[in-house]
Amino acid sequence: RKLRTYNCVPVFLSQRQVKRYYEGYANNTIWPLFHYFQSLAQYKDEYWNSYREVNEIFKKAVIKRADEESLIWVHDYHLMLLPQSLRLALPKSSIGFFLHIPFPSFEIFRLLPNRKAILEGLLGADLIGFHIYDYARHFMSSVLRLLGFDQHSGTITVNDRVVKVDAFPIGIDYKKYQSMLKDQVVLDELKQLDDFYGECKVILSMDRLDYSKGIMSRLEAFELFLKENPKYLKRVVLVLIAVPSRVNVESYKHLRESIESKVGNINGAYSTVDWAPISYQFRDLPFEKIIALMAKSDIALITPIRDGMNLVAKEYVAAKQKRNGVLILSEMAGAIDELPEALQINPNDKRSIIIAIKTALNMPVAEQKLRLRLMQQRLSDYSVQSWASDYINQLELAKTIQVKQYDKMLNSEARRQL
Repeated sequence: RKLRTYNCVPVFLSQRQVKRYYEGYANNTIWPLFHYFQSLAQYKDEYWNSYREVNEIFKKAVIKRADEESLIWVHDYHLMLLPQSLRLALPKSSIGFFLHIPFPSFEIFRLLPNRKAILEGLLGADLIGFHIYDYARHFMSSVLRLLGFDQHSGTITVNDRVVKVDAFPIGIDYKKYQSMLKDQVVLDELKQLDDFYGECKVILSMDRLDYSKGIMSRLEAFELFLKENPKYLKRVVLVLIAVPSRVNVESYKHLRESIESKVGNINGAYSTVDWAPISYQFRDLPFEKIIALMAKSDIALITPIRDGMNLVAKEYVAAKQKRNGVLILSEMAGAIDELPEALQINPNDKRSIIIAIKTALNMPVAEQKLRLRLMQQRLSDYSVQSWASDYINQLELAKTIQVKQYDKMLNSEARRQL
């Protein structure tokens, strides 16, 4: 009933489906493989069967409420079979698909047993969107090698139907971050943080607890930084926020144990009576606290080993309206293309992380301001609202091109018959 007030309709799944479809195929098969953790990917028939089953459930839910005139936008790796099944049910509808995670290179994607079915499912869409062009290129390469359909200027012709493939880097609600910095709850929280940390430099590390985020490598680099730079003891603190994620998946349970053990070891080795090098929290913070923490932090340390986009990096930049700060960002995050002024690091190179931390701690204020201003301008120009409008406009255009192409083929066929 509550969802109906937002014009939303729930799709209910059984416990078995959640375990095999969501925890299973989506997050134990697709997620690790598409993030290049192929050794963690599990290929089980029951996972795949449940994935097909749930995609069919979503199809039935959609066609109850859609018709041939509908514009349908399907999101993410949980529903990669849905575009094709919707195409068969509603052949004239405008169907878009957007993938919010990386699409891997062909050499990785080909490891997936159900690879052709996934590609065929996606090609049911009129427009397939990715965060960056690299992912689009990987997708088109896999389509060519596995299905034999070539692309020309980002379009693929599939059985006389044109499919458009393009990049749409998702933005954030930039104005919301600007306005929240004036919120009294945020200001009160910010004052408490100032009083608590005093002159200590704050390095913020905030992610979902996920092996793709590179949290362990980040901790190991920070440990080495403290060992090699004792002058920063009691002058720097790493605030590590790990947001609970997929807590029932075994690999995530092991990761949490490893992270908490490492945090304990570092704090045990370097803590004093009045200072601990790491402030660790395993929880999801209220939005006001997140904004205040981002505004307070002198450095954001974001080092994913592989990430589709990474909006935390963009949110940190947006939150630095009145205070300075430095963004350290992995070159493996999709966001790096839009945030070139960040200090770029290789997440597998602990030495590059240490150098970036030292550079950030000593960066002149004028340089911090310049880097932030350039990134903020870019983010404000292409917000999440701009991203959505851009995608919808391109989906409508793709459908128009498709109709023209179809009419042209009909006319050609008619001329041949004459």
